[in-house]
Amino acid sequence: MKVLQILFLPTAAVSSFLTPQHTISLFASTSHKPRVTFKQPTVITMSSSATKDNDDDLIEKERAKSVFRYTEDIAPGLKLDMTLTAIHHTTVSEFQQVQVIDTHFGRTLVTDGKTQSAQHDEFVYHESLVHPSLFWSAILTNNNSNGSGKKKGPKSVFIGGGGELATAREVLKHTTVERLVMVDIDPVVIDVCKRYLPEWGGEAVASHPKMELIIGDAHKYIMETSETFDVIIMDISDPIEAGPGIALYTKEFYQRASQVLTPHSGVFVTQAGSAEYIPHYEEEVNISCFSPIRNTLASVFDHAIPYTVSIASFGEDWGFVMAFNGSNENARQLVEMTSEKVDGLIDERIEAVEGVPEHPRFENDGDSVLKVYDGETHRGLFSLSKPLRKAIAKDKRIMTKANPIFMY
Repeated sequence: MKVLQILFLPTAAVSSFLTPQHTISLFASTSHKPRVTFKQPTVITMSSSATKDNDDDLIEKERAKSVFRYTEDIAPGLKLDMTLTAIHHTTVSEFQQVQVIDTHFGRTLVTDGKTQSAQHDEFVYHESLVHPSLFWSAILTNNNSNGSGKKKGPKSVFIGGGGELATAREVLKHTTVERLVMVDIDPVVIDVCKRYLPEWGGEAVASHPKMELIIGDAHKYIMETSETFDVIIMDISDPIEAGPGIALYTKEFYQRASQVLTPHSGVFVTQAGSAEYIPHYEEEVNISCFSPIRNTLASVFDHAIPYTVSIASFGEDWGFVMAFNGSNENARQLVEMTSEKVDGLIDERIEAVEGVPEHPRFENDGDSVLKVYDGETHRGLFSLSKPLRKAIAKDKRIMTKANPIFMY
């Protein structure tokens, strides 16, 4: 473990949040961990004619430059670097390092050195993960129904992971949902998020009457359950070598998940890591898992549709993959769904979750149940860049228990 030597006192706004244990934990520097760096002080030489006021002004200017930095590795040779203004919580659970900090992107949850979500754009990630899959399940349910009722399904939803509670928050906005089961392995993450990130969902979501919150192994739950679900959502840690989630990205797990889904109208969706086309010509090993996750799901389901969204706090575009069974015509319908169709589904099916505090950026916005996702946004999600499409087509890797693939 390397501990940086502080050579210049930080401003009171930052130092007031730091205790010795915070400093040691956050400064711990191992592979792919966040790093807090400290800018070296500048030596100031003052002339004897300088006034006291000028002295004070210059000292304050230099002090303002001497701030803690939060640095996160994005890819080899590529880092995200920003001011660290507060450390609210840092601990190591049984499974991972958990931190809540304030940065350029506001209040931020970090686990094992990777930003999980930030106040600035957490809703971009969570709305993109949840709503396309639930609306698509609704459409498939109606396509396979003999009735003409408007609000058929989805009724039952499973979330693997989701400790921030924001994925559950988005699911509970769907008025058709009657049962939501969320299984997360780490109670520390859930407790920390309830305390420090209430806008993500907090106690209002954790204790919602439609919600069954289980502390346990999502892999084990899916493998052993006799229940079926209309939608399975995997909001889990990236498949990094030291992380707890690698088994949830394998072909064997996806095969079992396909059996747990409602026949003909069940939809599976997972976060799929970095989807940015960032070339790493010097790398012998491909460090992206976006294509392998899509390929692995495509080996189990009739269709595995990749989509992406730009998330500033992640420093790159982020990928998701939605998988389901059915005709090619159905698959085209998902990608080509009109803005009017999506907006109609939102008006018909979406309501705010009572008790969840409003996001500060949207307190005076009368139309903020969904912050980002609408008909126009939906069409953009499925419009992948040409280089990314070519990279996906070229990558043939599949993730199995015997041959796991780890992202950077």
